[in-house]
Order: sequence, then structure tokens, then C-alpha cells
Amino acid sequence: MNTEHKIVLITGGSRGLGRNMALAIAQKGMDLVITYNSNKDAADEVVAQIEALGQKAKAFRLDTSDITQFAPFLHEVSAYLQAGYGKGNFDFLVNNAGTALYAPVTDVTPEQMDAIYNIHYKGVFFLTQQALPYLNDGGGIINISSGLTRITFPGSSVYASLKTAVETLTRYLAKELGPRKIRVNVVAPGAIETDFGGGRTRDNKEINAQIAGFTALGRVGLPDDIGGVVAFLCTKDAYWINGQRLEVSGGQAI
Repeated sequence: MNTEHKIVLITGGSRGLGRNMALAIAQKGMDLVITYNSNKDAADEVVAQIEALGQKAKAFRLDTSDITQFAPFLHEVSAYLQAGYGKGNFDFLVNNAGTALYAPVTDVTPEQMDAIYNIHYKGVFFLTQQALPYLNDGGGIINISSGLTRITFPGSSVYASLKTAVETLTRYLAKELGPRKIRVNVVAPGAIETDFGGGRTRDNKEINAQIAGFTALGRVGLPDDIGGVVAFLCTKDAYWINGQRLEVSGGQAI
């Protein structure tokens, strides 16, 4: 399985880790479809950067918390692919889109729970389900989890619990999609310096130093530490990796 004309769909590809994943995948010689929620300019900039690398890319707006958008979105993506490639399917789905929730258990509201659940589990589940008819046999799915499913950090109980659910879903998907030779893995980044959660890890010097202090490699992660791993999972070299959780954290809290 070579990467020629392979097409990867990444949710939340306009910024942060998703942007880095998209560029790393393009450097592997694959084409991209990315989604954004609100910042079209940022998405268009990523598309331009991918095109500068010699690959094709297209950005579509998608709110992954709203499952009613999935069917028309996938139809639109398929029409774009049919027009440009002569086939309406893609090869890899990367479920990356997400938002943060920092709140102690005592303060979490039902509305917060519903919002984070819709993005981080329900949206992932049903976008994957509805994307399966458009996903080529022999391709793959990469779900993005978090080091917080292993490392406890006060205030992240809801977010981490839902990421744990995604990790379990990943194993079930790998088993059920095995007959189609679709492999499914989950990448769990440790704390990364991005604008995620308002840039808390990047901009709060105390939190940044605390995390660096319990990381074996002595610093907080950067987007460049993650994108290449996701890109690798989209290549033939990673074909025999399936149903696995890959933590990419530099050895945080080991």
C-alpha cells in the first residue's frame, strides 16, 4: 500500500495539532481534506501551505458537535473527491477536532457535560460511523486521545473520561473493521504547547514548568512532536499497528 493519491480527512485541521498533522501528512505525499469550525482564514492558510508542498487540499466547515451536519458534509466531500480524483472515497480519517473543559468535579454543569460529550465522543462515534461507506478498504482511522487518560490532572475529569471512551471505541473499531483491512489506532498526546484550552499549557509558566518537571525529556511537548506520528500511521510502514494506544508525551509521569 503506497501513499500515491492517498487522501486523508482530518477534523479540526486549521490550527494546533490538526494543522501540524495535515502538514506532516502532506510531506509524506498524501492529499488532504481538512475541516474547521469557525476560522476559515486559518483553514485556507493551511490549504495554501499544503499546496506549496505539492499536494492537493480542500477545507470544509464542520461543527463536529452537531451530528446532523455529517451526512451533508460527507456528501459534499465525496462530490469534491469524485470531481477531482474520479472516486468519491478517501483513505484515512483522523478524528482530531475538540475543545477543552477545565473544571473540578464539584463545578461541572450538565450543559458542560453535554457540550464536551457531543464533541469528544458522540461526534467521533457518529462521524466515523457515517464515514465508513466513504472509507477505502485497506485504509485507516486515527483517533486523538490524551495523556490525561493515564495521568490525572485536577479539573480534567470529564474530558479525560470521554477520551478514555474513545480509546475503548478504537479497539472495538479495529476488531469490527478488520475484515475490511481498515486499521484503527489512537494517538494520546501529552501536554502540548498550542492554543488548546486558551493556550493554558503554552502560556501559563507555572503549569508549563510543572509539566516539564515530570517529563523524562525535560520539556512540554510541541505540535511538531505529534504530527509526524499521525502521518506515520497513515503509511504502509505502520500497517501492522492496529488497535493500539500510542502515547506521545516525551515520557510524562513515568
